[in-house]
Amino acid sequence: MQIHVVQRGQSLYGIARSYGITYQEIATANELPDPSQLVVGQALVIPIIGSYHWVQQGESLYAIANSYGMTYEELARVNNISPNAILHIGQRLYIPARPKKTIQSLLYVEPRTPVTETMIDVVKNRVDALTYLAMFSYKAQRDGSLKAPTIDDIPEIAKSAGATNALVVSNLENYAFSADLAHEIFTNEAVQNRLFDNLIQVAKEVGYKDIHFDFELLHPEDRDLYNNFLRNARDRIHSAGLTLSTALVPKASDIKTGIYGAHDYKAHGEIVDFVSLMTYEWGYTYSDPQAVSPINPVREVVEYAVSQIPKNKIFLGQNLYGYDWSFPLPSEGGSAAKAISPQQALMIALQENVAIQYDYEAQAPHFRYTDDAGVVHEVWFEDARSIQAKFDLIKQFDLRGIMYWKLGLSFPQNWLLLKDNFIIEKLS
Repeated sequence: MQIHVVQRGQSLYGIARSYGITYQEIATANELPDPSQLVVGQALVIPIIGSYHWVQQGESLYAIANSYGMTYEELARVNNISPNAILHIGQRLYIPARPKKTIQSLLYVEPRTPVTETMIDVVKNRVDALTYLAMFSYKAQRDGSLKAPTIDDIPEIAKSAGATNALVVSNLENYAFSADLAHEIFTNEAVQNRLFDNLIQVAKEVGYKDIHFDFELLHPEDRDLYNNFLRNARDRIHSAGLTLSTALVPKASDIKTGIYGAHDYKAHGEIVDFVSLMTYEWGYTYSDPQAVSPINPVREVVEYAVSQIPKNKIFLGQNLYGYDWSFPLPSEGGSAAKAISPQQALMIALQENVAIQYDYEAQAPHFRYTDDAGVVHEVWFEDARSIQAKFDLIKQFDLRGIMYWKLGLSFPQNWLLLKDNFIIEKLS
C-alpha cells in the first residue's frame, strides 16, 4: 500500500488514475463519506500491492533503491529497465512489497451499559486484526472483590475470530484511579488472595487467558509494594494456567517520584509476561495543543524500555484519537479539549474548508479553524503518516507488537496499514 497526500486541485478520480485503480477502491478503503470532497493535506491510503515512486530531480536508481532497502539491480529488474538507464523526472517506478514482520496486537475495549449494537459491530469488524482483546475494566475493590463491566457476548465474538481475551483489572474508584485503594490491596495479604481468587474464577468462567493490571497514579513510595504484589499475582495466575501483563506509564528514565514513580520498568520486565507502554497523552484534555503521541518522546520511552525490559515483552501503545482544543485554552481558564476520532477530524477540516498541515518533527497532522461563534480551534490527530511512523518504530526496535487505546474511534487507515506492514499472530 501507499500513502498519498492530497495536493490542491487534485481529485480522487485523478489520484486513482495515477495509481492504476478506481476511485471507488480508494474511497472504500479510506471510508470516505463523499468521494467528491477531499481536504488539501489529507493523507489517503492507496490500496495497492507494493507502492510507486515518482523520480525527483537529482535522484539515481541506486539512491532510490537504497531508500527502499533494495539493490539497484533488483529495482531495475522489477521495472524492466536497464541498471544503467537514465531516469527522467516524474518517471514512475514500482516498489514491490517487502517481507512482513509477525507481531501481536492488543486492543482495549470499554463497553458501556447497555452494550450497543454499534459497539458489537465494531468488535466484529476489528477482531480479525487482533491477538488480544482487552476488556476494560474489572475494578478491584478494597475488600478484594471485583466490580465487573457489562461485557455482553464480546468475549465470545473475539474467541470465535481467534483473538485471545484479556481481563483488565484497574484501581479505578469513583471514576478515577485511586492510589489509596491500591495501597490497601498492596498491604493486606488476605485482600490480595481474595482478589486473585476472584480474578482466576472470572477468567475461567468467561474465558480470559491473560490478567492485565492497569494500576495507575500510585503513591511513588508504593513502588516496592506494587512489585511484590505483582510477584504474588504471577505465582497465583501462572499456577492457574494464565498469563500476566501490565500497563506501564511512559517513562524515559527511572523516575521514582511523582505519579509515574511506582512503575518500575525493570521489575515489570522480570515479573510479567508482557507490558503495554502507554506512549500517548503528551497532548491531552487539559494541555496546550500538541500531538498526542509525538514520535521523538515516544522513541525516548521505547529506548529506555528496551534497556530495562526484553523487547519481546513490549507492546508500543498507540492512541486512536486526537483532540480539538478551543481558545482560550484550558491553561488560560478555557474549556477542556474534546477527544475526536481521526475520521471526525477529517470531517471538521472538510466542513471548515481548511487545509491539513503536517508537523514532521512530531510526525502528526494538525489544523486550525474558526467556528460559527468566532471561536478559534486547534486540532491534532492521527493519520496514515503518523501511524506508519509508529509501525516503523516497532520494526526498528523489534518489539512484540502494538497496543491500542481504544475500540470505537474510527480510524480505518490504521487497520489497512497494520495489515500491510505486519502479520498478526493468533494464539488460539
